[in-house]
Amino acid sequence: MTETPVLDISNLTVDLPPGADRPKAVEGVGFDVRPHEIVCLVGESGSGKSVIAQTVMGLLPKTLKPSAGKVMLQGEDVLTAGAARLRELRCTRMSMIFQEPMTALNPVMTCGDQIDEVLRTHTQHDEAERRRRIRAILAQVRLPEPDRMIAAYPHQLSGGQRQRIMIAMALVLEPALLIADEPTTALDVTTQAQILELIKEIQRSHATGVLFITHDFGVVAEISHRVAVMQWGRLVEFGPTREVLSRPQHAYTRMLISSVPSMTPRVRSRRADAALVLETKTLGKTYISGGWLGRPTTVRAAEQVSVEVRRGETLGIVGESGSGKSTVARCIARLIEPSDGAILLGGSEIAHMGTGALRPHRRRIQIVFQDPYRSLNPRRTVGESIIEGPTNYGMARAAAFARARELMQLVKLDPLSLDRYPHQFSGGQRQRICIARALAMEPELLIADEAVSALDVSVQAQVLALLDEIRRKLELAMLFITHDLRVAAQVCDRVAVMHQGRVVEYGEAAEIFTRPGHDYTKALLAAAPGRSWEFGAFQGA
Repeated sequence: MTETPVLDISNLTVDLPPGADRPKAVEGVGFDVRPHEIVCLVGESGSGKSVIAQTVMGLLPKTLKPSAGKVMLQGEDVLTAGAARLRELRCTRMSMIFQEPMTALNPVMTCGDQIDEVLRTHTQHDEAERRRRIRAILAQVRLPEPDRMIAAYPHQLSGGQRQRIMIAMALVLEPALLIADEPTTALDVTTQAQILELIKEIQRSHATGVLFITHDFGVVAEISHRVAVMQWGRLVEFGPTREVLSRPQHAYTRMLISSVPSMTPRVRSRRADAALVLETKTLGKTYISGGWLGRPTTVRAAEQVSVEVRRGETLGIVGESGSGKSTVARCIARLIEPSDGAILLGGSEIAHMGTGALRPHRRRIQIVFQDPYRSLNPRRTVGESIIEGPTNYGMARAAAFARARELMQLVKLDPLSLDRYPHQFSGGQRQRICIARALAMEPELLIADEAVSALDVSVQAQVLALLDEIRRKLELAMLFITHDLRVAAQVCDRVAVMHQGRVVEYGEAAEIFTRPGHDYTKALLAAAPGRSWEFGAFQGA
């Protein structure tokens, strides 16, 4: 590739406000993005990836200020551009796709109006021409039924459809540079594969340069031409993707790559005669909505689900968004009541127990959710959050705090930090606190519902190792809900694959990952990004 770069960053430095944990958000960073090229920018949270993207787009918060360097967009330095000029450049020369489309899109405007707003702001086209351009870009991003999409509000679309609307908005004026900031993190594996293929197709068919921000090395292996690795605001490695992945030079890059879970299932020891902790029999959940003036709508979120988990064993439930995974988990935890079927917890049938009868059983099942920051009360110290359950069940505060200190050590956190608040911890530390809170109830079954999907790859590896250590040490039964097949391969003894509310394949993890029997399972495995690349061959320093 010898084309003139669409983006050329040199010696970029962005200052943090006084009192921050380091003086610079980004320091001395330089790399370029060429036409028809995808450059992946990788690194952990706090490495400066999103700060670079915001700097290019002119969207930095006022507390952050570029103090050195140049950011050349097709030969024009955006650092010297005024607010009016930056507005002219956005969408016409550079566009950005954000991570969470439901947050980025306006909930009170139709999707068609939001795309039309870009055209009305930056072009002189009449309404008929704008409508034609909108329909054309919707077809390009492969959205069906364009009239329905134009009239729909964001909440009426799926996550993948909303992300395609964001891509349509970003590309409708064919910018030279497209910045994608973690656009597939929240998507299931098949939808992610479709979005990645769409971005690759756009990069090939236009002269677009793509700066793709991610922490997923599977995505890096799948789509990028070159990769830039960031650590604590500095660029530590930059080069062709195959070279960086196969021969990483920097210790930090080697550590990140070694943290990526393998698609090859691990051999895990477990007792065949272990006690049965959980058994579901033809479990189902049906939702009925409407019916007063119109015809009621019936949705079978889960149907005929029969699984079991023994002591010291981890059962994984995998599938796409909407497959029924979390519905089954919430039914088992009795956060929602099943419509039919049975849930046997250590022999006790709890599927249809009343509130009073159920209370003694609630402590036997605990759940760790995806977002630890939303799971913890921001106004309570973490110590108060951990002891809340035990004290509600009659344990004295002194004994509960003594137990909390033991649990903090178990999850490898400082017991002296019990008086701190959730915002004073990192994301990985907050998830460890959520695990400690769940263990405070001494459960027989621990449910992890996408508990590591929001974490950086190295933090994810640490939390997965911690969960496995706790499972072995306490002989816990675990139910692990995930859409990440790499994670499932490493932590699960057995796997249940769900599709449209039903379990379509169920068995030993090694068997399912190496010899899948159902077409849907085969499609899931084929859609995993970077599936042909075996990571983890390098040890970090």
